[in-house]
Amino acid sequence: MQSLVRLYFQVPLFLRLLGTVFVMMTFFGMIIHLIEPTSFPTLFDGVWWAFVTGATVGYGDYVPLSALGKITAIMLILTGGGLVTFYMATLAASTVKHEEALVRGQVNFRGSNHLVIIGWNERTRQLIDMMGFQGIQERIVLIDRTMHEFYRNLSYVHFIKGDATDEDILIKANLCEARMAVITADPSKREEQSDQSVIHQTVALKGHQPELFIIAEVLTDRQRINAERAGANTVIRSNDFMSSLFFHELYRNDPVQPFELLLDLLTTRQFHEEKVPENLEGQPIIQALEYFLKKSCQIIGIKKGKEVSFDLDGDMKLEKGDYLIVFSPLRQ
Repeated sequence: MQSLVRLYFQVPLFLRLLGTVFVMMTFFGMIIHLIEPTSFPTLFDGVWWAFVTGATVGYGDYVPLSALGKITAIMLILTGGGLVTFYMATLAASTVKHEEALVRGQVNFRGSNHLVIIGWNERTRQLIDMMGFQGIQERIVLIDRTMHEFYRNLSYVHFIKGDATDEDILIKANLCEARMAVITADPSKREEQSDQSVIHQTVALKGHQPELFIIAEVLTDRQRINAERAGANTVIRSNDFMSSLFFHELYRNDPVQPFELLLDLLTTRQFHEEKVPENLEGQPIIQALEYFLKKSCQIIGIKKGKEVSFDLDGDMKLEKGDYLIVFSPLRQ
């Protein structure tokens, strides 16, 4: 008996209350059916009357007529009515509490095949906005230790508050079931500290899920090799990228604005490698240019072995095993 009582109190409060309500209503429904079988011809009629009476709805379609039946109704009102009210109040309070916990990043993520993003900053915000604008259906788990609550109302973003090097936080994010992770640099730290933090987070993620594909952002080029050693599959050097943009903007000789042009390109198109089709092997690359243009794609480079070249000659022969660097629509 003691083990049954212990098991009962181990069940979540919501389920305990729901089960107790059903047991109580069924009990009173059975009693009233036995006392007044004429007024309550079936057990279901008795249970229906018990629920209606306990919930203080009172339709009046079934009414006890005998003194014993009315005493049973009084007992039901004194016990069951308060129980149903308490259940409804608890349900409402639990709903509000769960919503607050979601906003504060305290609820575990139960999904799978999701994208984990570490660090909330302007780059993260724009990435999430871009994915929404492109209509990409992606479940996102955002891990951040600086925010007290996630203020944006995005149903596809699940916020987890905490440090990504903490094992418990990775379990909350269900990292074992994630398909990819993006680790962003912390702009509030010095460059060296930010890169070291990214490397530590990469090690933690790889230790938790060795097969996870990780994209890591570093601010200094000398830390790129350490991020790769830590397990990052792709390392983005944001400072190098921005320096190149500054250079092109400073020394451009025409009205074209490199930053705006590149931003427009990267939000609508994507790079990828495509193996040379068999029907184009041995043919000049100019035929491949025409072939891919019909697919709304542009060839911008060619990869032969490990060497990549962006200097394209129309008479260059395509060979078996070559890969073309293609610029294609983002949502092809």
